[in-house]
This record gives sequence, C-alpha cells and structure tokens, in this order.
Amino acid sequence: MGETIRIAGADGFEFSAYHEGAFTPRKGGVVVIQEIFGIDRHIRADVARWAKMGYEAIAPSLYDRREFGFTAAHDPEGLQAGVAHARATPLEQALGDIAACRDFLKTRGEKVCVVGYCYGGSLAWLASGQVDGLAAASSYYGSLVAANAALEPKCPVVVHLGRTDAGIPADEVAAAIAAHHPQVPVHIYEGAGHGFNNESPERYNAEAADLARHRTLELFDKA
Repeated sequence: MGETIRIAGADGFEFSAYHEGAFTPRKGGVVVIQEIFGIDRHIRADVARWAKMGYEAIAPSLYDRREFGFTAAHDPEGLQAGVAHARATPLEQALGDIAACRDFLKTRGEKVCVVGYCYGGSLAWLASGQVDGLAAASSYYGSLVAANAALEPKCPVVVHLGRTDAGIPADEVAAAIAAHHPQVPVHIYEGAGHGFNNESPERYNAEAADLARHRTLELFDKA
C-alpha cells in the first residue's frame, strides 16, 4: 500500500510525496511527476503500477508551497486551478524537488529513473538534462519539450506523444527533437490524444498507454 511521506527540498521546505515500495525483487527507483491536477487518484494509480513492475516509486506534490496537498477534478475549474499553480511554480523549484526525490531513492539503490505526464512530461524532459544522477527519463506529452529540444540529455530518454493532441503538435515536437538529438526515440500514438495514460474516460487510450509503458519499462530496465 502507498503512503504519503514528507521530503525536504533544497530550500528546507518539507513537501509531501506519495510513495510505494517496490514489489520484490526491487529493480530501482522511479520519480513519477504529476499532471497539473496534483497527486490525484490517477497519479497514485501510476505509482502503484510502477511498484508492481519492481520499481520503488515516489510522486512529489509540486504545488505544496502554494497549496499543500492540492488535487483538482478534471473539469474547467480544476484545469484553471492546476494551470495557475503550474505557471506560478518556478521550474527550478520543481526540478529541485525532483532532485530531492532522487536523493531519497538513491539511499535505497543507485538506479533512479523519472517519468512524467503533461506538466510532468515537460519536467521529465528538463530533468533529463538538468538533474544529475538519473539513469533514464520518459516524457509523456509535455508542452515545453519542443521549446527546450536543444537541451542535452544526461541520460537515455524517450518521448511519447498523442497524434490527436490538440495542444501539442506531435510532428513538430518530433522534428524539433530530431534536429538536435536524432538518437532520442519519439513515439507518436495514432488515435491517442493528450493524457492518454490517464485512466479518466475522456482521455484514456489503453492501447497507447500499454505500449508507451512497455517502451518506458524497457528503457528503465536497461538503464
């Protein structure tokens, strides 16, 4: 069973994080980075999935300095609140909290990977180039990836995009990454939109989610 713990960031602030130990045998650790909606049931379910695949998993609550324990519904009000928190949270602060989770997991084993969705997909891409000591990174449909495509990853990384994502033009993101990092795999999932890993009925695409998770797991297991 998962539990909520507290971890000290670089600034000394103790943020909350949802944590679940790996089902044996433990392969490593993974930092799961939230969507804009906070550590809701979908992120907790993702933490549980990684734990069942052998990875001790932890999801930091990145808005805690603004609203401790924030979660929001997938409705216009929740979207507005989540976007406001994301825009007001400095990227350096969020990356620092990811680094603190890396340190927490490294006390239990050397290999630490990172996976992120939506807001977290952008942070996973940024972390691959700005957070030391990560073994691998998997970025799902992050809106900041194209603008930061020139960032040099320090670890193996994979990018997942939905073909029908109205807000993130998949081909443009793929082209931007290919121009700087032709070795980085970018997978575009036909028939899948934004948030296809999230099990809410309006977003979930089981075929795309399963394939993306398989590819991510393959990357993490090899790291």
